[in-house]
Amino acid sequence: MKTVRFENECVVPSKVICIGRNYVDHITELGNAIPDEMVVFNKPNSSIGKVLKVFHQEPLHYEAEICLLVQNGEYAAVGLGLDLTKRGLQSKLKEKGLPWERAKAFDGSAIFSRFVPISPEQLPHLTIELVINSMRMQKGHVEQMLYPPHVILSELNQYTTLEDNDIVMTGTPKGVGQVHPGDRFVGRIQYKEQTLIEVEWIAA
Repeated sequence: MKTVRFENECVVPSKVICIGRNYVDHITELGNAIPDEMVVFNKPNSSIGKVLKVFHQEPLHYEAEICLLVQNGEYAAVGLGLDLTKRGLQSKLKEKGLPWERAKAFDGSAIFSRFVPISPEQLPHLTIELVINSMRMQKGHVEQMLYPPHVILSELNQYTTLEDNDIVMTGTPKGVGQVHPGDRFVGRIQYKEQTLIEVEWIAA
């Protein structure tokens, strides 16, 4: 089973639960409609990877997200994740009204920083930033989410069991794009002005 790092331990998420279309600006940039209900899809444990890939049957696109690790039914930690997407395949599936998993849940489609502890009081004040080749491409704040973390947790609990160390990917702000070989990704999660996480990947 694939693992992620929480403080000094390697833990095993049984699944990664992803929230789609959670930032209005991102919905607009992809030409989608604002959903009437929260959009949810899952990635299996096998989707967790360590390498930022540029290609998996087709070119891949990045989506940076604030990610929350669950323990005892509550958010215990925060990290930064990249939801890697086969955008061409996703567009074809959406046109046909079919599920997205083939474009979103393939091996290596989710990569994560380490996770650090988070308190409920900190959640409303989190910011994500992604810089690629020294240019800021994405920045988003929890306040911009259609469904903030506490609402996500409440809705998920209505239909699924969140096991210890499951990860919730809370959606991506605008600025998504294609990954290119050699791209240098630097991602940050901040609480107010304090950097909680900084992570770097080189695309291969």
